[in-house]
Amino acid sequence: MNIYPLPAFTDNYIWALVDGAECWIVDPGQAAPVTRFLAAHNLTLAGLLITHHHGDHTGAISELSATGVRVIGPDNPTINGITEVVGEGDTVDVFGYTFHCLAVPGHTLDHVAYHSELGSRHVLFCGDTLFAGGCGRLFEGSPEQMWQSLGKLANLPDRTEIYAAHEYTAANLAFAAAVDPNNRQLAARIEDVAACRRHGIATLPSRIGLEKATNPFLRATQAELAHAASKAAGHPIERPVEVFAALRAYKDRF
Repeated sequence: MNIYPLPAFTDNYIWALVDGAECWIVDPGQAAPVTRFLAAHNLTLAGLLITHHHGDHTGAISELSATGVRVIGPDNPTINGITEVVGEGDTVDVFGYTFHCLAVPGHTLDHVAYHSELGSRHVLFCGDTLFAGGCGRLFEGSPEQMWQSLGKLANLPDRTEIYAAHEYTAANLAFAAAVDPNNRQLAARIEDVAACRRHGIATLPSRIGLEKATNPFLRATQAELAHAASKAAGHPIERPVEVFAALRAYKDRF
């Protein structure tokens, strides 16, 4: 199975999973990028995977599912077109591979992610929960929920490929550098990402191991990040969930 990014809107990625002449699509916010890709590669749409209810992830469901394909997503009645509801512990068969569904509330309350082993590869489709160098805003969930969700994803194997839904990496790493300025691996990553973007190359997928080393929202247990969070909040903070909450609030106004 091959995985391709389909750019949409200004910074979204719709992910196309292709095996033979069939294609599954993750989070189709727009129909045009998908229909162009299917036509260009002579592919048949087999199904849609949805991570959460926001329109830039669901806007094209009705158009793309008109032929009766499977539409798999979270239990949220505001998402029109879901044919199979999934939540924590459920599994989905995609091209013979088992995708495990993970409940990851925080960005939204209904958010799910999909993780699978493709032979020697581990892949994760995490929508707007975990980004390369960052994490989603807390539109509905609490800091506690998001911290737990990120911890669940961080516990996946380090080699797990992260297919997030937005090209936010450069901006996320600028914030990371502000709160974790002595992180040498982060500094090297910033240079790599800048080179990718100069050439129009996607910065995704990332990997869990890289995120644990350079993403401040997965590093709230580290003293350097507790210091940065305390400075941003104006008072001492030690508990990791409170460090995370302070960093997320700081990022919102960064």
